[in-house]
Amino acid sequence: MIWKLTAAAWAALIFYLSTAGFGGSFTEWLLGQVFTFLHISVSPVTFELVHHLMRKSAHMTEYAIFGMLLYGSSRHKRPFDWHPRRALICVAIAAAYSLTDEFHQRFVPGRGPSLWDCGIDTIGATLGVLVFYLRQVWHEGESTIAD
Repeated sequence: MIWKLTAAAWAALIFYLSTAGFGGSFTEWLLGQVFTFLHISVSPVTFELVHHLMRKSAHMTEYAIFGMLLYGSSRHKRPFDWHPRRALICVAIAAAYSLTDEFHQRFVPGRGPSLWDCGIDTIGATLGVLVFYLRQVWHEGESTIAD
């Protein structure tokens, strides 16, 4: 039950981060503050590139966590074991949520929808659920070595 509540809370956080307060101007200001604090000086072109990469990696990260939370929400006795069908369902749910989130941004001043962002979100969710696959591969390798 805790996984389901956490996944729902994470979805709410994603929705909140899609409001005007967390648009490009805010993250641009935040990155500028970090650079100033660290005494880093870069050209405007480099700054824009780093800012763009920061925003896209944030998309990927928040949806990787969302995908993991969805996967862990299973009712199975062993919810962290790898199940490809469940992984696909979790990625589909995350992708659908991403589409609704981008639709929401259409109505937020200073924000806009992007199918590219949906793709990045879906890749993030996929990477998140693949953690469970890698976990299983790792544990199978350990048991092989122990035998």
